[in-house]
Amino acid sequence: MEIKHISQFTSNFVIKSFGLTPQGQVVDSCELTNKKGTKIQVIALGATLTSLQVPLKNGKVVDVVLGFDNLESYIKSFEIDGAPYFGATVGRYAGRIKDSVFELNGKKIQLSTNNSTHSLHGGIDNFSRKVWTIKNVKAGENPSITLTYLSPSGEENYPGDLNVELTYTLTEENELVLDYTATTTEDTVINLTHHTYFNLDGHDGSVLNQELQLPSNKTVEITNEGVPTGKIIDVANTDFDFTTTKFCPASIDNSFVIENNEAVAATLKSSKNNLKMEVITNQPSVHIYVGGKTATELKNKSGLDYHSQSGICFETQNFPDAPNQPRFPNAVLKPLETYKQKTIYKFQEL
Repeated sequence: MEIKHISQFTSNFVIKSFGLTPQGQVVDSCELTNKKGTKIQVIALGATLTSLQVPLKNGKVVDVVLGFDNLESYIKSFEIDGAPYFGATVGRYAGRIKDSVFELNGKKIQLSTNNSTHSLHGGIDNFSRKVWTIKNVKAGENPSITLTYLSPSGEENYPGDLNVELTYTLTEENELVLDYTATTTEDTVINLTHHTYFNLDGHDGSVLNQELQLPSNKTVEITNEGVPTGKIIDVANTDFDFTTTKFCPASIDNSFVIENNEAVAATLKSSKNNLKMEVITNQPSVHIYVGGKTATELKNKSGLDYHSQSGICFETQNFPDAPNQPRFPNAVLKPLETYKQKTIYKFQEL
């Protein structure tokens, strides 16, 4: 079902215009609601999750993700040093690629630089800044929206036409399921992720009183610029040991190794709202991020002032800089292959 620039309503989804880009492109939004009353909003710019409202047993509704109320702010946020990437789909390669270069089939690929000397989150004109196409919306039980983006060969100097598809499904069990697929016309590298900042107390609070647990025993060692050294280190007796529950740290920007795929990779709990979120993925790592520039000079949702501890990201993905690290999981996608990624954010009251 092709969705053009229309406005329509069914029992559990609404599509309408979210605004116009400076180039005159219409950016649509889609709102999905399940039978429990949980509601998400996704916009075509960056295939971005702008809102996730969870009803509680006490009758309150809590929006557990950070974001903006208008398209202009999402666009302008990428002009800020340390852009927050609120709710965005990240690609072609999430995380840092050292010195903005990697070798593929004996050829050096020079990428654009947007983080010191490195390429971060796909470079300057990345997937988060693109207007995706809404390909399909499914109403009824477990409503979903599918968005696509065709990244032409040479975009940010990555080889191959890359055809990406992402489906958000809101299940009746209060799971937000993200299914990614991609195909390419040439050998290329790919690492997609989701960059929502979660806050189970609501996007007007702080995550510092929420409890974090990561079953991972290992983390990717990084330099002071956040680039992997190539080593995998144990978390035991370090500040990165979250195998037992701890309060969220005020600052963290690290990838944790997932050894048991499709098991729970991370858990976040709010005692204030008696709400728990579990993160489940088939990816080799989850990158935990707190302390970034969420306190932007832009006006946030509901006119709130965010701060560095307003949210926590769970970026399920391959390791950063894997194209340059032979011991890391393979990041190369070839023609006739299909990249597949699945991540679930599951919510339940305690």
